[in-house]
Amino acid sequence: MAADTLRNDTPHYDKSKLPSRHSTVGPGRAPHRSYYYAMGLKKEEIAAPFVGVATAWNEAAPCNIALGRQAQSVKTGVKELGGTPREFTTITVTDGIAMGHQGMKSSLVSREVIADSVELTVRGHAYDALVTLAGCDKTLPGMMMAMLRLNVPSVFMYGGTILPGDFRGKPVTVLSVFEAVGQHGAGNMSDADLEELEQVACPGAGACGGQFTANTMACVSEAIGLALPGSAGAPAPFEDRDHFAAESGRAVMRLLEKNIRPRDIATREAFENAAVIVGATGGSTNAVLHLPAMAHEAGIKFTLQDVAAIMKRTPYIADLQPGGKYAAYDVYKVGGVPTIIRALLDAGLLHGDCLTVSGRTLAENHAGLVFPTDQDVIFPVSRALTPTGGVVGLAGNLAPDGAIVKVAGMKSLQFEGSALCFECEEDAFEAVRERAYKAGDVIIIRYEGPRGGPGMREMLSTTSAIYGQGMGDKVALITDGRFSGATRGFCIGHVGPEAAVGGPIALLRNGDRIRIDAAAGTLDVLLSDAELADRRKAWKAPQNDYRSGAIWRYAQNVGPARFGAVTHPGAAAEVRQYADL
Repeated sequence: MAADTLRNDTPHYDKSKLPSRHSTVGPGRAPHRSYYYAMGLKKEEIAAPFVGVATAWNEAAPCNIALGRQAQSVKTGVKELGGTPREFTTITVTDGIAMGHQGMKSSLVSREVIADSVELTVRGHAYDALVTLAGCDKTLPGMMMAMLRLNVPSVFMYGGTILPGDFRGKPVTVLSVFEAVGQHGAGNMSDADLEELEQVACPGAGACGGQFTANTMACVSEAIGLALPGSAGAPAPFEDRDHFAAESGRAVMRLLEKNIRPRDIATREAFENAAVIVGATGGSTNAVLHLPAMAHEAGIKFTLQDVAAIMKRTPYIADLQPGGKYAAYDVYKVGGVPTIIRALLDAGLLHGDCLTVSGRTLAENHAGLVFPTDQDVIFPVSRALTPTGGVVGLAGNLAPDGAIVKVAGMKSLQFEGSALCFECEEDAFEAVRERAYKAGDVIIIRYEGPRGGPGMREMLSTTSAIYGQGMGDKVALITDGRFSGATRGFCIGHVGPEAAVGGPIALLRNGDRIRIDAAAGTLDVLLSDAELADRRKAWKAPQNDYRSGAIWRYAQNVGPARFGAVTHPGAAAEVRQYADL
């Protein structure tokens, strides 16, 4: 589909108006050009537009190991249309490996470092355009944030999902392994069975296979228009990815010719489209953190409450893990993200007139696509699984600034129980492992917010252990931290204000009665305002162990989760864009 949206003639560029003129044009830049000659470039290549090709390639996890291969195809596409690609890499902190220990404090911080490092590389070397490739949870929003911040012509491409594993004839994902840890702890799985499962769950390259954070943000990349239509679908090992990579390289050159920039594409309406596709697919609650952060880079105010309001009116149409039965590979087999977009366009739920990186609108990109009816992965809106989206916003006296819960696949949307409070995830996980909790408890994990954690950790190890013990529908969990996109059950995150700044979650005591109503969108502790005020007077902010380094610096600058946990003023405070320097 992407190839049909692109012209075949070679574009023409005016280098005198591009940032790379500062490093490549004129006698005074002879020393700069000498470096490029040292790397084998010819005079004509130095005179052409410079296109950064940024990836998060590394050997940290399978999410990233196919990105280097795909980058070579991007570079081919750039060269075909007269550009000079310059490949560089940035970091990844992979949640599946950071999960359940102090390493997870680095995860959300890495999103900012990724965006910052791409920005600094592009600024420092005066690149004219950008193609970004990402495969793991924080790398997707981090790369798109950098695109919006720099606002040079840019295209994003997802590195692709992992294929499902096979455990004794049953398809499995990494979530199966996390939940198996709970089954093992409960005595329902042997050491040998757990070892066999862990060896087959992740069969090769690609990001976690369900509608977890990576695949959620991949859907966002197409719906918001920053990626070519269809580019998010193919699994990482498939050759289709290399085709879309080359097309992405060609696409960025045409955007450069027309001076179409990310902020021309990622408008308020485009962010609304992104929120719709998250709700429609039962996507990760982390999208409610990343969409506001991306909007912040474009100078658009788009909060947790804005995202939640859109999701509340969005039908849930995708039967995807963790709430459903299918994986991202199954979406690819029925047409990929364009099938989801087609269903939503048919129902009038998307702004079809939004511009995309193809140079055409979202509706034009999908005009020739017919929704496939011979499958049960994606449903038409007329047969939605539920009438409202898979992610719900909550507010009440326990979360005055809001909270979020993923309800996709849940049978009951109400819960009332007694608070069981923990000051960090490790203590909560240990209590779960020892089964030191009971049905009806509301497990509170606090001081894990953006500032208090620091770093707003995910809680997949704890929630998966609860499910593995067969208690997933018998307890609730509330935190000012985050949950993995793989989390399921009554797990409420992003509670604000967070405990570290004196939010009501900091004032809870064991035994306090808590009432959750995801249908009504409320989250309350059954205490009077006077009681909460008395407790607040006695509360003192604790210190954390991070008194220096990157995580300390993050804690000094990070804002609340409802605005995306961002660390700088954003495009609204800009005096001049990089692209216009």
